[in-house]
Amino acid sequence: MTSHSSSKTGTLYLVPNTLGKTSENNTIPDYVLNIIRKLDVLIVENIQTATRYLQWVGDTVPDYEIDFLLLNKNTPDEEIVSFLSPLKNGRDVGLLSEAGCPVVADPGSTLIKMAHGRDITVRPLVGPSSILLALMGSGFNGQEFAFHGYLPIDENKRKQAILNLEQKAWRIDQTQIFMEAPHRNDNIVKTVIKYCKDDTRFCTATNLTLPYERIISKTVEKWKQESLPSIHKEPTIFLLSS
Repeated sequence: MTSHSSSKTGTLYLVPNTLGKTSENNTIPDYVLNIIRKLDVLIVENIQTATRYLQWVGDTVPDYEIDFLLLNKNTPDEEIVSFLSPLKNGRDVGLLSEAGCPVVADPGSTLIKMAHGRDITVRPLVGPSSILLALMGSGFNGQEFAFHGYLPIDENKRKQAILNLEQKAWRIDQTQIFMEAPHRNDNIVKTVIKYCKDDTRFCTATNLTLPYERIISKTVEKWKQESLPSIHKEPTIFLLSS
């Protein structure tokens, strides 16, 4: 892909992915798809899922002509530095998320910091963010909010983390957003309902942008009064508010 930066270096594109597979495209703009179709260097977490996404996009550079570079939370900095070589040689590179927007609850910030330090142009591309979509749909404070990523795996530490977030939500009127490995979703809901105050507001945003999307937002007291829907193994964002 031809670089559009003013220097001889390439551009690092931050490439969004869908939040789930659908036959139709309702989340990725055409201009972003056209950029993806020209990239022949991609930094990815998993080559197999990346190639499936490229098949969904269609008309991309053939897989066998793409240089795939693997980046995850365990990739050492000295290897990440090497990913800048194609950019310094004038090639455009895409950092592709497994789902949603790159770097947000995804690895990649170190790479981007290194790119800025070497005056390499970084271009974030428009795509779906489950975190912001959940905030939009919750009815909670969108002026003050914080995202905390994954909570501790240990049950007692997870309970304490949830109570700490609840206290913060009340103390400074700030929406608290977090996520969990999908197989622990139901346990998160049960913990919130059991230990949080009745007038605390709790929202689950599940399968966002997909046909079976489901957003439930109400007080803990009302959660207690109704049967809990199972969201086991379904991608979900959780929000707490005063």
